Amino acid sequence: MILSALVGELRSQDTLKLTFQEAVKIGLENNVVYQNLNNQQEVLLMEKKAAQMGHLPRVNLFTTGSQTIGQQFQQVEGQLIVVNEVNNSIFSNVEASMPVYNGGRRIKMTQATRYFEEAGRYGLSRASQEVMFNIAQQYLQVLLDQELYRIAIENLENQKKQLEQIDGFVQAGLRTLADQYNQKSEVARLEAVALDAKIQWETDLWTLSETLQLEPNVLPDPEPVGLENAESGLMGLPLDELYQLAFDNRLDLKQQELLEIGNEKMVSVANAARLPQLNAFFSYNTFFTSLDDRTIRDQLFTIYPRRQYGVQLTIPIFNNFENKLAVTRSRMELQNQQLEKAALERRINQETKLAFENYKAAINRNLATQVQLEAAEEAQKAISERFRLGVSNFVDLAQVNQQLVAAQADRAQAQYTLYFQEVLLRFALGVLDVGEVATN
Repeated sequence: MILSALVGELRSQDTLKLTFQEAVKIGLENNVVYQNLNNQQEVLLMEKKAAQMGHLPRVNLFTTGSQTIGQQFQQVEGQLIVVNEVNNSIFSNVEASMPVYNGGRRIKMTQATRYFEEAGRYGLSRASQEVMFNIAQQYLQVLLDQELYRIAIENLENQKKQLEQIDGFVQAGLRTLADQYNQKSEVARLEAVALDAKIQWETDLWTLSETLQLEPNVLPDPEPVGLENAESGLMGLPLDELYQLAFDNRLDLKQQELLEIGNEKMVSVANAARLPQLNAFFSYNTFFTSLDDRTIRDQLFTIYPRRQYGVQLTIPIFNNFENKLAVTRSRMELQNQQLEKAALERRINQETKLAFENYKAAINRNLATQVQLEAAEEAQKAISERFRLGVSNFVDLAQVNQQLVAAQADRAQAQYTLYFQEVLLRFALGVLDVGEVATN
């Protein structure tokens, strides 16, 4: 009754049939961390463009309109006019400035932002691999749960049929009531086992649904993956080549390398602030006053315009240690970046070694469980026949049935573990992509 109610509840949920590629696509579109990184990448791209535009002059327009009431002084063509009335005035100014020399600050800043933007792209690509890896783990877990539930239901149905046979044996006087009650107890136990398997399957389905950020009350329905070709050609490579493959392909390592170079450029940018700076400038300003009877056009564009241009040399002497603080902070960020890079290099070695060893163990376990399942199937056939003939007792039959179910479960877990360990190895090496996961 409980099992039937739970199955009905699951069927009442909306389901979305998904391939692995579709699950990854949805995950990338909805993953909060990935989308945050994508938004940050837009900022890095704009910082790169801003640094490139920094080589061009800065141009600004300033316009002020005002009204002054009361006594005021106004100089008009060499005359100082003192009046006590309302004066409407307009002041306009156009300024342009361009650095001529600033110790290479512009060049270094442009280089740094280019490295940071490229590092961000590598980080975004690695983040997509992480999303793909997490979805693959949960996707495969759901498929494994589904297989374990199928095994549990199949075993339950077989034991129900076994109960019917024992009932017939009891009526014929070939078996005792104890065997009948023991089999009823076993059937009840297997109903609870199937219920637990169903609950675990449902729980992991909701976990995958949350990871994919699906609509409320929508459960994914993952399509199966091919487990036949789970072993990868990567196992044919020696460990040293796998290390080199990881260092060549890990996008997070490329990101750290570019961040280190970018921070080196930022140290140069901070140091450049301590050097003399030479800037060229140009200014055009004019004004209009209502104290002058001439037209606005004549005053703004003919009578009062003034142009000024030149160069400005700035030599830092004492800036309250602000420049020194900027240099110290830049060096600290560079040193921290170097520490992160070194830690990542060590972690890549460890992750590659661990993934390789676990993959080898998964291959051996897959082979062992195949032998285990074949032996359990033969044993179950033999004991079942002996039980039917009255040679074996119920304990032998129950034990061999449990061994068969355990072998089936171990076999399913070994197959999915092998498949996942291959995904994990590719993730550790930095060569994971959607197509390879889906077609393995």
